[in-house]
Amino acid sequence: SDVTFVVGQEQKKVFAHRCVLACRCQAFRGMLDQELAGSEDAPSSVPPQGPFILGNVQPEVFLAVIEFLYTNSVTLNSRIALEVLTSSVEYGLQDLCELCVKFIKDTLSVEQVCEALQAAVTYGQADLQQHCLAFIEGCTAAVLRTQGFHELSDVVLAQVLRSDRLAVDELDLVQAVREWAYVSSAVLERPVPEVATLPVQELRLPLLAPSELATLESHNQRDLLIPVESIAAAWRAHALRKGSGVPSRLCRPRRGTRPRDHHRHLDPQAK
Repeated sequence: SDVTFVVGQEQKKVFAHRCVLACRCQAFRGMLDQELAGSEDAPSSVPPQGPFILGNVQPEVFLAVIEFLYTNSVTLNSRIALEVLTSSVEYGLQDLCELCVKFIKDTLSVEQVCEALQAAVTYGQADLQQHCLAFIEGCTAAVLRTQGFHELSDVVLAQVLRSDRLAVDELDLVQAVREWAYVSSAVLERPVPEVATLPVQELRLPLLAPSELATLESHNQRDLLIPVESIAAAWRAHALRKGSGVPSRLCRPRRGTRPRDHHRHLDPQAK
C-alpha cells in the first residue's frame, strides 16, 4: 500500500492503494491530488502517503466503502447500512448508494424504519422513501412506540402524517405527536408549540368525537401543543355537521380510523 488512513475514535489504521482510490472515486482523487500538490510546492502537514485522519466515521463503515472501491460489491449488516449509505452520498458513489438502498429495503424493521425514512428524505432517495412510508402504513402502532419515531424531524413527521393509509386511530396519533413534541422540545431546547408547528397541521381533529375533542382541549391548555384555531375549526365542523373551513384532507378518515357517528357528515362519500 502507499496510502494510510486513521479512522474513527479507535484510530484504526486502514491501508490502501492510491491508484485504486483515485480511479474509482473522484472525492478520493481530489483528496490525494491535493496532498501531492502540497508536497511538491511546500511542506505539507500530511505527507503524500498519509496518514489521513478520518475521525467522524466508524472503521467498519469506512472498510465497507474501501471494499466497494476494490471489488464493486459490499458486505453490509443492519448496524452499518445507513451509515454506509451516508458515506456513499458524501463520496459520490452512486452504485454503492444503490446497493445500500436495496439492502435497507430488504432488511427493514420496525425499529429501523423511521431512521431509514429520515435518511431517505435527507439524501433524496425517493424509492427508499416510498418503501419506508408503505412499511410504516402497514404497522403504524408499533412504529409510533420506537425511539426512531421520536427522533424524526418535524418535516418528515409531517410527511408521514399526510398519509391516508396509517393503520392507527387519530386519537392515538395525537398522543404520539404530543410525546414526539416533548422529546423534540427537550432536545432542541425550544417550546413544545414551536417544534410541533408543522406536524400538528396534519392532525385530523374533526375526526374526533365531541367528548374526545373536549378532553383534548383540556390537555392542550397545559402544553398548547395544538393551536386554538385548529381546535375551534374542529368544533365548528361538529356544529355545522360538515367540514366548513377545514381543509378536506383533515376530514378524511385514515385506514385505521375508528368509525364515529359524525364521520358521515364530514366525508361526502361516506354512507
